[in-house]
Amino acid sequence: MEYVNDIEALEALYGKAGAASLRKVARHLTPLYRKWIMASRLCILSTVGPDGVDGSPRGDDGPVVLELDPHTLAMPDWRGNNRLDSLRNIVRDPRVSLMFMVPGSDNVVRLNGTAKVTSDESLRDRFEKQGKRPATVIVIEIAEVYTQCARALMRARTWRSGDEAVHLPTVGEILAEASDGEEWGARYDREWGARAEKTMW
Repeated sequence: MEYVNDIEALEALYGKAGAASLRKVARHLTPLYRKWIMASRLCILSTVGPDGVDGSPRGDDGPVVLELDPHTLAMPDWRGNNRLDSLRNIVRDPRVSLMFMVPGSDNVVRLNGTAKVTSDESLRDRFEKQGKRPATVIVIEIAEVYTQCARALMRARTWRSGDEAVHLPTVGEILAEASDGEEWGARYDREWGARAEKTMW
């Protein structure tokens, strides 16, 4: 199998980028990009570090980020599994990319920039929910923001189907397979719903 090893060879396999795909790039939040991102309750945060790359889903019951100013966003780091893969990467390498999604829309808004992690009390207070605050907040400086082509979500019929999930393995089954711990995996599935409800924030 042959592989593409240089940019010139790669570009020869494709046509030129469409004019619209280049003109849509903004260096800060414009009114319409702001409207779109503030409608998003789900995004994928991508980071890179010396130990590898990471892609992490981030969700909230309202906007997934807070605008600090047209060039800066803040994202609370709500409770998860404490692996801290994304945060470790950001501390070591500030480059980040976020993909904002809104159910029902096949469009995705992409944001590239740099980030820092803070435990600033006043900023954490701004995200308080049910008497709880995030342990840290990710502060993101925007380098560019633009829409992604809708074809990927259209091909996948992302928002038009849902019955596929019925046939998926549970997380407990995956844990059991990975650790030869069938009983432990079954217990995880039994307890997960109640545990998630108590530890959502």
